[in-house]
Amino acid sequence: MALVQIENLRKVYYRDGFEIPVLDQINLEIEPQEYLALMGPSGSGKSTLLNLLGGIDRPTAGRLVVANEDISALGPRQLARWRAHHIGFIFQLYNLIPVLTAFQNVELPLLLTRLSGRERRDHVMAALQIVGLSDRVKHYPRQLSGGQEQRVAIARAIVSDPTLLLADEPTGDLDAASAADILTLLERLNSEHGKTIIMVTHDPHAAERAHRVLHLDKGQMSAHALRGGPVTR
Repeated sequence: MALVQIENLRKVYYRDGFEIPVLDQINLEIEPQEYLALMGPSGSGKSTLLNLLGGIDRPTAGRLVVANEDISALGPRQLARWRAHHIGFIFQLYNLIPVLTAFQNVELPLLLTRLSGRERRDHVMAALQIVGLSDRVKHYPRQLSGGQEQRVAIARAIVSDPTLLLADEPTGDLDAASAADILTLLERLNSEHGKTIIMVTHDPHAAERAHRVLHLDKGQMSAHALRGGPVTR
């Protein structure tokens, strides 16, 4: 069964009495452990679709089912609980809190759970180990390179073991070498840890790492390229 089912999805914004359509009649299924890239020009609706999948925004019309939950029908509190359990976000600009250490930044999502302090520590250390930063737990963001900051952000995204990782231009602020390292890490999260990943990117080299690439333009979606499918285990 598909992990994500999108049916006739529409998103419209309203400004000064005018209707601004962003997404129009999107239909899509994403399988568990798939790695999907979304490409398209600026303003094509890529980030909007990511925000809808993550429960940050709501569709104007259509049905959006993620992990067997019709999230378009959830109330605000239900949606917040669902998002905390199922979604890990990775952003272009890391969004780390500068006065917190790497450990504390990664721990943040767990502070809303019922885990004990020891359990939180175990989860944080496991996440930092996966991203290769177990020796940087006490470092602040200013003491890390851009690539290391993004690794901390990825550790924060995976620390609660989410169902779906949503990455919005995760390499957009990095040099070529750091970007390649981050893309390799995302591939490992998919192939070795079974994470389902949806990545928005402008970079065709980044998109090549995904199993499937879809193209958004003026709110319409089409297949752009294909490199196989989810790894069978």
